[in-house]
Amino acid sequence: MSRVLCLRLAQTVIVLFAVSLIVFVVLRFAGDPVLQMLPRNHTQAQYDATRARLGLDLPLHIQYGRFIVNAVHGDLGTSYVHSVPAVDLILGKLPATLELATAAMLFAICLAFPLGMLAAMRPHGILARVILTGSLLGISMPTFFIGLMFIFLFAVLPNILGVEWLPSMPAGGRGECVAILGLRFSFLTLDGIRHLAMPAMTLGLYYLAVLLRLIRGEMIQELNEDYVRVARAKGLSEASVTVKHALRNALIPVVTVMGMQFGGLIAFSLVTETIFQWPGMGKLLIDSIGLNDQPVVMAYLLLVAVIFVTINLVVDLLYTVIDPRVRVQA
Repeated sequence: MSRVLCLRLAQTVIVLFAVSLIVFVVLRFAGDPVLQMLPRNHTQAQYDATRARLGLDLPLHIQYGRFIVNAVHGDLGTSYVHSVPAVDLILGKLPATLELATAAMLFAICLAFPLGMLAAMRPHGILARVILTGSLLGISMPTFFIGLMFIFLFAVLPNILGVEWLPSMPAGGRGECVAILGLRFSFLTLDGIRHLAMPAMTLGLYYLAVLLRLIRGEMIQELNEDYVRVARAKGLSEASVTVKHALRNALIPVVTVMGMQFGGLIAFSLVTETIFQWPGMGKLLIDSIGLNDQPVVMAYLLLVAVIFVTINLVVDLLYTVIDPRVRVQA
């Protein structure tokens, strides 16, 4: 186990170094942030002084060297727009994004497992075809369209057009929150849950469709294995055969996808956060890109890289819990 952890930590350092180098070079050629900071009628002296203050007048390799030295000490730069450390700005928005991603993942998991298992138990039935058709729509429709449709159904129709049989939900914002240990959570209040519901469903619908189809495929394969026939011959109930035997053996690829999906939910929630004005990291990233706030963009991408590497490590460790054979081989 210690050998695996050391190997993963070494891979983490390599990945973060590669990500930082690529992003740093790309951002330096993506535009001049000084022009965003100064008024239009600025003088050349003001322009040169600002570049010197930010260290942008130095050669690129020296700029990157300084960035790496500061990053090792936890300093990823100061936001050009907000004049606060970029790390503090990102971490301040992280709880909102984690809450949204967790709610979306729970929404996907709670529906994907029962629907995927139902579709696998009778793969040629009418119910299975309806489930697969719905999952295909979930994969095909873009996130922004799903979000706009939810807003139309649950915010426009009930509130403006007076359709009373549809539940009314707020179209944006985070709603009322409860502070615990300095962190604000919206799922602890009824108003917060109403604000969280539509963004979570919008973000989780695509991953629900992907996870559902994966579970169905893996379950069909496992239900046709010899050990399932033996379990049925012993007189075990269909529920016991499906859940305790087939589902457990089908979990390895499912857990892998779930881990990557959760990282994707965190990293790519920016469209959903922008549509619903959810105050998370994704909306901050969109605003920072528009303002060419390079330290914030860099801090966001490095944090996402850390999240993905950490999730991969956790998934690898879960393998040994789900399937003891993985532990023996390791």
